[in-house]
Amino acid sequence: MTTTIRPITPADYPLLEDFLYEAIFIPEGVDKPDRSLIEHPSLRQFIDDFGEYRGDHGVVSEVDGKVIGAAWSRIREQYGHVDDDTPSLSISLYPDYRGQGIGTQLMHAIHDTLRAEGYRQASLSVQHTNPAARLYQRLGYETIEENGDELIMVIKL
Repeated sequence: MTTTIRPITPADYPLLEDFLYEAIFIPEGVDKPDRSLIEHPSLRQFIDDFGEYRGDHGVVSEVDGKVIGAAWSRIREQYGHVDDDTPSLSISLYPDYRGQGIGTQLMHAIHDTLRAEGYRQASLSVQHTNPAARLYQRLGYETIEENGDELIMVIKL
């Protein structure tokens, strides 16, 4: 399987709804929520009007021409927001493509994109129990705040 990482394009923006839904962490043994959950305003802020604001950047992963994952950033008052100069990241892969190193590739690519745009750091929010938290720590993210079951993490770019 050959994976290609490339910049996100406006044609990809509608896929962010899928990836937002896939980004919702579901603990083992818990049923997946109804997709309508992504209509909640606290979640819509991750994708609505993407590409129209400072800090909106992204990369996607393709396999055989099909987009199978995305990592994107925004500077908005949302989970993971640190300040108005730090993009907050989201990342998601379709389930069949998880655990294969593609998420790591996406994270490196979005970090490179943000570094090239002049950002000095990036942040994200992750639940304590989400296995992705270990990935973020391996990549160099440090916890700067704990908010209930959420960690706010930052990486220096």
